[in-house]
Amino acid sequence: MAELARAAALEPNSVMLHSAMDVARGVSRLLLAEGLSPIVEFSLPNNRRLDVAALGPDGTIAGVEIKVSVADLRADDKWPDYLSFCDLFFFAVPPEFPLDTLPSTTGLIVADRFGGQIIRESQRKMLHASRRRALTLRFAMTAAERLVRAFDPHCS
Repeated sequence: MAELARAAALEPNSVMLHSAMDVARGVSRLLLAEGLSPIVEFSLPNNRRLDVAALGPDGTIAGVEIKVSVADLRADDKWPDYLSFCDLFFFAVPPEFPLDTLPSTTGLIVADRFGGQIIRESQRKMLHASRRRALTLRFAMTAAERLVRAFDPHCS
């Protein structure tokens, strides 16, 4: 989401009706309703960071990349680096985003701060068992550490 400021600078006359955090909130609500457990800003072993990652009850790992402007999308050449770490991959955009500018090979979610809808399902790619295990452990540790820090911000 750090790319948001850069995207806004590239499109100074555009009005962003929804922020990346609004979209992340709606995506998180949607994923919870779909039976997946999401966390925002999940770091991957390749030093990339998914805007939202979610873990399903069957071990499915879903990744979501949020785009709030066309400039944000055009400035991003790293999203293919996420694909080998997800069973499912989606772009998530606000309702006003021009959908025809997005790759047709990924899943698509339209979301605002109140919720979202899957517009196009993601193609399922099966992760190797050892990668799935490593990512699941990383996901669990990240979620647990965030919960402890929310409960006790001064915990080291």
